[in-house]
Amino acid sequence: MKTLKYLFIAILTVFIWGCDEDIMDDINRDRNRASSVDAFALLPDATLKTVVTASSTDLAWYASKWIEHSAGQWAQSHDDDRRIGMNITSNFNNHWNGMYDLQNILKIMIEMCSPDGPEENNKHALGIAQVLTAYNLAVITDFWGDIPWSEALQGAEIMQPKYDRQSEIYSEAVIFSYLDEGIANLEAAIQQGADGPNSGSFDYIYRGDNTKWIKTAYSLKARYYLRLSQRDNDAATKALAALANGFDDAGDAFIFDRYEESQSRENPWFQFMFQRSHLAASSTIFNLMDSRNDPRIELYFTTVDGGYNPAPPGQAERVQGGTYSESLITLEGRTAATPLMTYHELKFIEAEARHRAGQSLDDVKTALREAIRANFVYHGSTSDEADDYFDNYVESRVNSNTLEEIITQKYIASYEYESTVAYHDYRRTGIPEMHNPNNVSVGYPNRLPYANSEESNNPDNFISIDVLTQKIWWAGGDELVN
Repeated sequence: MKTLKYLFIAILTVFIWGCDEDIMDDINRDRNRASSVDAFALLPDATLKTVVTASSTDLAWYASKWIEHSAGQWAQSHDDDRRIGMNITSNFNNHWNGMYDLQNILKIMIEMCSPDGPEENNKHALGIAQVLTAYNLAVITDFWGDIPWSEALQGAEIMQPKYDRQSEIYSEAVIFSYLDEGIANLEAAIQQGADGPNSGSFDYIYRGDNTKWIKTAYSLKARYYLRLSQRDNDAATKALAALANGFDDAGDAFIFDRYEESQSRENPWFQFMFQRSHLAASSTIFNLMDSRNDPRIELYFTTVDGGYNPAPPGQAERVQGGTYSESLITLEGRTAATPLMTYHELKFIEAEARHRAGQSLDDVKTALREAIRANFVYHGSTSDEADDYFDNYVESRVNSNTLEEIITQKYIASYEYESTVAYHDYRRTGIPEMHNPNNVSVGYPNRLPYANSEESNNPDNFISIDVLTQKIWWAGGDELVN
């Protein structure tokens, strides 16, 4: 009996102690910090990271110098224009890690909304997450080339993910599969109607409009197919088929327009220029526009002492403003929208694809005229002024060298918030001619160096490259994965 007595006391003690622990855990729980959220609550963070990390900070600022929309006039930008420290692995460490953090958020959304997930009926959130995954995956591989993907984002299960070849990332099974699945799920969301889940105010781009997300997915397919122009003989035909279901007009474009006039919520380009003044307008783009008597000059650039003074790429004086013309778009753009993909880009893609597909010059010129019109209107000019420009300064150049003028006009239209578009176009076409003398004496920045976090944490798969000599696969280079 004494044994049973002590056993009873021991059991009672454990029970009471367990109850006390549960009570204490409940008392100590932070009720202001959710232990789980629904998929829509993750969308604002994923969207803002897409806008800032992938589309409008370092990647875009560096691309603007490499494509000679801008010239570096101060600090790191001045050094970069002289190709100093191009292979340092810490240069883009934060962006590399930030891009994968973003993809992890989107992975969680996809898992939550997939079959057997807690929100398997949420086709709307699933479709958006798949489109954003494709967009951001393309950003990573376009800048770095071969990247971890099939084994990435697995946490402790795979601590050192292998690198996948860029040709695998740019296959129908990966980027295009995400877009196709996104389209299918967004179409399913439309079929669900008013009874289906809808992101509404959580969607900072389209405010819950499934149809516009579908048009974005098709437009991105056209962009990515044409990016393979050196590797796929059918790229132009595929791009034309996709863009037929893309944006109908500028109102459909993939654009973030939610900035505010405060230091924490203003356009990153404006903030960068206002705080640091690293970038001047480049003479490369200015001279191309000046030779065509382009009226957008007065919309693009500031004057200095009553005239324009663009900076020579790679040779600008080390000054922090006041000497060279700068971007009027940025200086007047505290709340200017960030374009992720514009309607005018899609029309330029159409013009190039029609040319590559062997269609008539008249059809090519029609698409190019529409692209230029859309860009003039985008920058606050008019369609009539665009037509006058096309008739007097563009058409004859298209007649004599069609592809060169299409890409040159797209390059001009991409200034400066779409500098990454121009950078990717240049690497696959070599148009227009760049003039930084360091491109010849030192080398051209063909890609980004892999991050030092990969060098430390994934040493078995880390790839050491020379960004000044090694191109990525779709730009004609070799894949580096064994």
